[in-house]
Amino acid sequence: MTTVFPDGFHELEPFADWAIQGERARYAKRVASTMEELQAFYDVAFPLLQKGTAYLEQVGMEDIGEQDKRLLWAFCSLVTIAFPVEAWGQPRVPDSGPAGIHAVVEPAV
Repeated sequence: MTTVFPDGFHELEPFADWAIQGERARYAKRVASTMEELQAFYDVAFPLLQKGTAYLEQVGMEDIGEQDKRLLWAFCSLVTIAFPVEAWGQPRVPDSGPAGIHAVVEPAV
């Protein structure tokens, strides 16, 4: 069976669609998702954050593999949804109207 993430992160497999390259794309998924979807991903990914950070710190960026990239992107998505889940209770920033995020420069991973 082909897996999206490296060994040891099988719990994230149902959330492979959160392994999104690019902040704009991650933000778009966040605002298009329900709070139930955000919460479900958060509940699985957050407990794996320390393990994932330790794992990714051992990966060289010059030879990063596809599974490792997807793990990194999934944790970037976790960062993108943390405030909505932990503080706001909604996908958008409260009282922000149609404002959005527009990253000018992003890491090339």
